[in-house]
Amino acid sequence: MEEEKMREKAIVVGVNINHQHDFHYSMQELKNLARACHLEVVGELTQSLSKFHKAHYIGTGKINEATQLIQQLDAEVVIFNDELTGSQIRNLEKELNSKVIDRTMLILDIFAERAKTNEAQAQVEMANLQYMLPRIAGQRESLGRQGGGVGLINRGSGETKLELDRRKIEEKITALKKELDGMITKRETLRNSRKKSGIPLVSLVGYTNAGKSTILNALLKKSNHSDHKQVFEKDMLFATLDTSVRKIKLPNCQPFLLSDTVGFVDKLPHHLVKAFRSTLEEAAAADVLIHVVDYSSSNFQKQIEVTNQTLKEMGIENIPTIYAFNKADLADAEYPAVRGNRVYLSAKQNLGLNELVEKINQQIFKTPIHCEMLIPFDHGRLISYLNENANVLSTRYEYNGTLLSLECNSNDFEKYKQYII
Repeated sequence: MEEEKMREKAIVVGVNINHQHDFHYSMQELKNLARACHLEVVGELTQSLSKFHKAHYIGTGKINEATQLIQQLDAEVVIFNDELTGSQIRNLEKELNSKVIDRTMLILDIFAERAKTNEAQAQVEMANLQYMLPRIAGQRESLGRQGGGVGLINRGSGETKLELDRRKIEEKITALKKELDGMITKRETLRNSRKKSGIPLVSLVGYTNAGKSTILNALLKKSNHSDHKQVFEKDMLFATLDTSVRKIKLPNCQPFLLSDTVGFVDKLPHHLVKAFRSTLEEAAAADVLIHVVDYSSSNFQKQIEVTNQTLKEMGIENIPTIYAFNKADLADAEYPAVRGNRVYLSAKQNLGLNELVEKINQQIFKTPIHCEMLIPFDHGRLISYLNENANVLSTRYEYNGTLLSLECNSNDFEKYKQYII
């Protein structure tokens, strides 16, 4: 099946509105998205305009050029660099006599392929249906009108196949929304439980394929976690669609929770952002954000802007942020290095992670509570808990219990105040 898909040839088409400085990068990214959908890009067509053509996205002259290019390169698919309206898709397919897809369709297709958990699959399906709903008009004229009958109470003979399709999609969206609302409630319960524990939450955000999952896995290894705690990582677009939260406990440090989130991309479909809002709320609840940047990319500055803009659109603002410039080894840059709120590192080379953790600790444990607790010998579970959830500086055995010198969070300080000496 995959080999069959790879044989499909495509040309990419983009309109440069008012001379966008990052237009060529956007077209290159479109090609990467197409390859991730198992399409072979064989040609490219671009046009500079002051605004999109309302009926066809591109001008009439470019439609003729595209038709010639399709025939010349034996292409079967034409991919457009922006989200098209239903009428634009229909008009273009009629003029070009080829399958037409837009950037949003590519991203939705990649998300659908990558989604593994029930929540991610439901979120992607919801976004896909919301994208389809306004675009089904006009797609069914050739099928004619259906007569009334069983199941069409009070509709009469005038209901069309189009109306049936729309109703089915709306019903499915309603059902998915109900299903996702239940998942959101569970996620909020977990989030509130973690908040009560007093352990700070650090959230990894950034452009797709910047290395967020690689950093999480590298820190898990440093925390001596078993392999089953590792999250999926691969050099591919949108490898991570599911939020994973792991506890990071390193020597001489208080523990913190680290969450991995879905990566961003330029022109990320708003339906997807909306559908994944509950997942991305892990970032909204974070004490600190780690904005992971692919420093080896020549367009890393643009990727930073896209990530910051997407976070802003979701209302995720005013959270202390550390910039982790990852893949510094591929950028031929000096690393590990720390400059202000920037850490230059290579998660793959395992270099710069100590500096990143130190920066995280400076941010979330600005005023650690230092105290001494005398724990009775028969309260061994509490000692295990504190070793796991606090930074135990020293342990000494007294005649009436175990004396711990430690740094802890305010929750544990209040909870176990009776043991403080």
